[in-house]
Amino acid sequence: MRAKITYFVLAAVLVVYFVLVGSRGVLLIEQGTPLTVAFGVAVLVLPFIGAWFLWKTTVFARSANRLARELEAEGGLPVDELVRTPGGRIDRDSADAVFAKRRAETEESPDDWRSWFRLAVAYYDARDTVRARRAMQRAIALHDGRPVRAQS
Repeated sequence: MRAKITYFVLAAVLVVYFVLVGSRGVLLIEQGTPLTVAFGVAVLVLPFIGAWFLWKTTVFARSANRLARELEAEGGLPVDELVRTPGGRIDRDSADAVFAKRRAETEESPDDWRSWFRLAVAYYDARDTVRARRAMQRAIALHDGRPVRAQS
């Protein structure tokens, strides 16, 4: 729940920032000189890029949470079998061992969104967030019946 609150607070702050930056861009355009119009247009592009990124991130998070709820209802969420340090951090060797198991599971059933979901969690636990996101995107696409690109 804390993560959701943090996400919404940060998203609200970003939206306020987008509005402020956008208003500065409009003010620059209203000046009417070629230079200020060029800067104004450049400044206006930034909030649109940020808003697009925020939207895509929100859609991704909602889709991943939807899959997590469905997998939990099926009793298929991965069990936390990771060894932790006294400070609570995940032991790297433990994460690597779980990752190897999840990767083998995914190789056995590459068209199962559930195995890709569990692999994404294993990637995340192994601190590989780029691959975790890609694996989760693949799980979402498989779940939703969308075409899936070949692994690169």
